[in-house]
Amino acid sequence: MSGGADTVRVLFIGDVVGKPGRVAVRDLLDGLVDRYNIDLVAANAENAAGGFGVTAESTKDLFAAGVHVLTTGNHVWDKKEALELLADSNSILRPANYPPEAPGVGQATIETPGGVQVTIVNLSGRIFMDNMDCPFRTADEILSGLHRDLRCVVVDLHAEATSEKRALGLYLDGRVSAVLGTHTHIQTADERIMPGGTAYISDLGMTGNEEGSVIGIDFKAARYRFLTQMPTRFNLAKGTPTLCGALVEIDTDSGKAVRIERISKSLGRSVSP
Repeated sequence: MSGGADTVRVLFIGDVVGKPGRVAVRDLLDGLVDRYNIDLVAANAENAAGGFGVTAESTKDLFAAGVHVLTTGNHVWDKKEALELLADSNSILRPANYPPEAPGVGQATIETPGGVQVTIVNLSGRIFMDNMDCPFRTADEILSGLHRDLRCVVVDLHAEATSEKRALGLYLDGRVSAVLGTHTHIQTADERIMPGGTAYISDLGMTGNEEGSVIGIDFKAARYRFLTQMPTRFNLAKGTPTLCGALVEIDTDSGKAVRIERISKSLGRSVSP
């Protein structure tokens, strides 16, 4: 393993928004992997296809760029092909607290080149979100079902309310390696390692065009919606994309985090949607 004699390093990339986000991952990821000695890369991809949903093309781009596992959230079913795509994949996750009849899986265990097994769990919040099963109880069920040798567990909580995210972080403190928030597209500055050894951040941020955008959406369309309260088509913004996320370094013996660091890297050139 490259993180250290007894650690594994996981880079988790925040919500990838459309083509600009995919280009940022494609062009920046290799450099970040080399710089931080990353062992495993995960990314939230629920906005990867034109800003809403996932497609075979958008997920293929991210896997080709070096991402090992993709998580999603409330936009996962926005594209019809996602139903078949997730049903046939163990590396594209949907929130585990969807009803069991939903296609796909909510967790995946990946073995790094160094032989360390890391489990990624995808959950959705419920405050200001879709009506889902309880993420707290779902997390309990998943953890109770994991083999005791699977100590490195990283949770993507796709949720709106920071209170819900923080509550789940404290609820799982000492039982998982990290609880990382996604969905709001705004990277927060509250990264920390909790008393029990769980790394936490309320939101990893957005990987996409920030310049002249409202969380990746063209400002003019967002302005019209806010001023008129009328339905409007949301188009992605043109600008310079930024890759946002966090590095989590985990002790492989205990499964506890020893480091969390926010990542924010600009591509340095403009990308059209």
